[in-house]
Amino acid sequence: MELGNHSRVGIVGGGPAGSMTAFFLMDLAKRIDLDIECDIFEPRNFTLTGPPGCNMCGGVVSESLVQKLAISGIPIPSDLLVDTIDAYTLHSDQDHVRIGAVSEGARIACIFRGAGPRGAEAQKPIPWRSLDSYLLDLAQQGGANLIAERVKAIDWHDQRPRITLGNGQSFTYDLLVGAVGLNGSGISMFEKLQFGYKPPRYTKAYIAELYFGSREVEQRLGQSMHIFLLNIPRLKFLALTPKGPYATLVVLGENIDQAMLEQIFQAPEMVRCLPPGWKVPVQTCLCQPRIHIGPPRQPYGDRIVLVGDCSSSRLYKDGIGAAFKLAKACAYTAVVHGISKSAFQRFFAPTCHELDWDNRLGRIMFAMDSLLRPFPKLQATLLDCVRREQDDPNSPKRLSAALWDTFTGSASYRTILANAVHPSVIRDYLRTFARMACKMTTV
Repeated sequence: MELGNHSRVGIVGGGPAGSMTAFFLMDLAKRIDLDIECDIFEPRNFTLTGPPGCNMCGGVVSESLVQKLAISGIPIPSDLLVDTIDAYTLHSDQDHVRIGAVSEGARIACIFRGAGPRGAEAQKPIPWRSLDSYLLDLAQQGGANLIAERVKAIDWHDQRPRITLGNGQSFTYDLLVGAVGLNGSGISMFEKLQFGYKPPRYTKAYIAELYFGSREVEQRLGQSMHIFLLNIPRLKFLALTPKGPYATLVVLGENIDQAMLEQIFQAPEMVRCLPPGWKVPVQTCLCQPRIHIGPPRQPYGDRIVLVGDCSSSRLYKDGIGAAFKLAKACAYTAVVHGISKSAFQRFFAPTCHELDWDNRLGRIMFAMDSLLRPFPKLQATLLDCVRREQDDPNSPKRLSAALWDTFTGSASYRTILANAVHPSVIRDYLRTFARMACKMTTV
């Protein structure tokens, strides 16, 4: 069961996972003189501002991913980069510490998935481009066709997957790729195909684009992402990221509600990062997207495969990086090894399993963070250890690297955990804790 000349591939979803899969499929096919057709079904216009053009994402991309994309033929133009982050500022309820980039290549790029938040259209011309629009254009330049219609149904026809649109038009394909994410109705259509697929477990995040103005963003946040270790029930992660005239607020946790948000905005650590007298806008640009927290079951079968968030992804971080990995693995498998379930099992599934197993280590990292939050002394010890690393030019900065990579998603959780629990890190942490405890006892 292989792709041959004039084989047809349909991709449902034109976000990063779908567009990169199309790009790699067409590129690999051309390299071996294989003539295939590829259709991308995507009804949204990513050049629009606000919800119509947005793919609901915090919008940070590690410099290492930018480099990997460039090596793979997907250079990121400078006008896609709204801002660049070269440090993290870690806040506790007692203190804060700045963590500089562990290397020049470890910086973070800030992007918009659509053309910007609601209201950005007032800036003419808009001073940045949409990442999703750029990737979709790149796929089309590589030979893929965009069908800007919403898919109504997916079924089987003559043992091949068939797509039907709202106007009754239908298309039958040799291979169907699902890149529908977790936030639309598309995922249920793939479940109904009954090839053994079950969607990933998910939770909801809260993402808001807060307009401060470029001067206030620079003054309050600088070129640093601000991470808050607040002891708020159900809160797992809280960050405020500079992005041009906006500050992107990302909240991860369980059952994020108005009471939690009020606690966040009233916290002294957060208030210090907001402009004086600033209030939450009545109609701010916000969303509560579903985010991947658990592996799917069998995201592939004969003539069908899923990529992106509806397949395997990174826990809480680097969804675009995970989409890049799966897109390459999917395209390579389909073009070189075939489109049968056994081909995907052998050559695509290992990439899924790598992400899924690494996420198990990620849960350990977030569990360690949860243990610190209720205890100010443990938080103070952590910040002091990081500060001492930052001040020591000869330090290997393993703890700083672990924190940096946790926030950026630029390294595997395996690498992060190895740095976080390195014997030298544990030794320094215990010594610092004992020293601070002695000072408090003396006082």
